[in-house]
Amino acid sequence: MENLQSRNHARVKNLALTAIFISLELLLVLTPLGFVPVGPVNATTLHLPVIMAAIMLGSKAGLSVGFTFGLLSLLKNTFNPTITSFVFSPFYSLGDIHGNLASLWTAMGPRLILGLGTALLFRLLYKLFKNRLLAAGIAAGCMTFIHTILVMSSIYFFFAQPYAQVRNSAPMTLFTVIGTVIAVNGLMELLLAIFVAAGSAHFSRKGLE
Repeated sequence: MENLQSRNHARVKNLALTAIFISLELLLVLTPLGFVPVGPVNATTLHLPVIMAAIMLGSKAGLSVGFTFGLLSLLKNTFNPTITSFVFSPFYSLGDIHGNLASLWTAMGPRLILGLGTALLFRLLYKLFKNRLLAAGIAAGCMTFIHTILVMSSIYFFFAQPYAQVRNSAPMTLFTVIGTVIAVNGLMELLLAIFVAAGSAHFSRKGLE
């Protein structure tokens, strides 16, 4: 009976903390807190609740918050679109340019991989190094970089021509534009992720269970 009560308590606590991270994701999406000006560019913070949930609570929470990140991205680009929203929403069109199923992948796929991958890589690295801060920092840095690569490469492979068109760029220069985004914004986001992950590693061992 005591073990059952302990498991139920742990389950309720896990659900409550997951709900907090989902709420934090919602807050970041709906406010300017989701974007931090750093010099001439904005570093997004939208990936941070996903990483925190994955490290503190494990793969299920990482997937749940990652799913929330992707869903909110899809909804925002559907109902509050910009000129490039077709790459994240299959329901948005701009003239003869339309979103499609690849838009659904771009919005959802990398965010799910971010949540699951961070939890699994953190667990693996902790087993190897027996150091929570090191494992959390490397896992967060690697998965943030992979997330950025997945999003930007999806845009390049699925939407190169229309994306270049709406940005008034030549398709031949789009690779350079995307590479610059990865190098500049991606670096800022990676550093933010490492810092937050190291802090998250102090608070819970749930991600190691």
